[in-house]
Amino acid sequence: MTQAAYQKVSPIQASEYRARRENILGWLEEFDAHGFVWWGNAYIFYLTGFAFVPTERPIALILTESGETVLFVPRLELEHAQTYAHVDRVAHYPEFPSDTHPMEYLRDELKSLGLGVREGTLLGDASGYGKVMGYRGPMLDDLLPLSFFNVASDLDEEMFVKSDTEIALIRESAYWAGIAHDLLQKYTRVGATESDVEMRASFDANQLLLDTYQGDYRALSWGRSGPFATYRGQVGEHSALPHSLNINAVFKEGDTLVTGASCPMFGYYSELERTMFIGEPSSEQTRLFNHMLALQDLAIERCVVGQPCSSVDKAVRDYFDEHDLWEHWRHHVGHNIGVRYHEGPFLDIGDETIMEAGMLFTVEPGLYAPGVGGFRHSDTILVTEQGPEFLTQYPRELEALILPVA
Repeated sequence: MTQAAYQKVSPIQASEYRARRENILGWLEEFDAHGFVWWGNAYIFYLTGFAFVPTERPIALILTESGETVLFVPRLELEHAQTYAHVDRVAHYPEFPSDTHPMEYLRDELKSLGLGVREGTLLGDASGYGKVMGYRGPMLDDLLPLSFFNVASDLDEEMFVKSDTEIALIRESAYWAGIAHDLLQKYTRVGATESDVEMRASFDANQLLLDTYQGDYRALSWGRSGPFATYRGQVGEHSALPHSLNINAVFKEGDTLVTGASCPMFGYYSELERTMFIGEPSSEQTRLFNHMLALQDLAIERCVVGQPCSSVDKAVRDYFDEHDLWEHWRHHVGHNIGVRYHEGPFLDIGDETIMEAGMLFTVEPGLYAPGVGGFRHSDTILVTEQGPEFLTQYPRELEALILPVA
């Protein structure tokens, strides 16, 4: 396997989180608003560096006109937030459900900050906490003389273009994704099960990462920790299901395999996927693989500054027209990636966002043939002024992705 030079990275520093918050304060004047309340875990992480698992207990970030930041958490998260959140202060409530609802505590906290003592407007991603794990409760504008304006899409757009530190973390994620995928490929053999191979490859890749970082690594992810590689059920004929789930398949000769690998790196993700075969592929497997690779080449070439995201998908669709492949089409070309595994903008005819240097995309046009299999590579591509750059670096050609039968 060909890998980029390894470079150990560090998490984003408090100064960058502070700059992100300062950057959005100007929205308050634009909307004649008095402050922000953010609920989504991705948004709170992006603005404070606090990674947490959303449960029925509401967590909210308050940002005032003066730039003061207060993280509002349940008691069980207090020390966690005090240790890792880059905020001025952490406020807490006892529990949910309890005799006093968390939104009542939040109402009082907002009043103490001068928010909600008079009529006005708040900005954020919602007027109240979502229906998470059975949570029920009122909206803020039910409790205070406030109107609410949703600016989640505006913050999403702030997240489109990655900073140099974000790119370094995603590049490092891609490095470890490649390590995990290489092990997945080596351990896959006829008679083994996908679960055993996935667990072995992911475990061994994790050990390599932990040995390298010597205690300095943190996933900062509410999902996985460390590099992982998976088949996710896309084995044999089942590989024709683009978003399958693990079926604990037993590998056999002739299988088409679609893989996936990544590594949460201080809160940031990359994506690496490959199509492989156990034994020499049939003529139909080879034909569809070659079309898939040509489609990915075509799409990557069009990830350039100044062009709309839709132009990538249009070029791919033109290829589908030219080669009569529409029976094998299932999804758009790709998506941005970063704090969330899927982020906008999207490489889709419905997205006219203009590509800028610093945007990242998973480029993954796929072909799916029931009875034969699925055919999809995914690489994480950085848009630069000099053209598209691969952050994932793993063999893409057919010869490198044929696994021995014995």
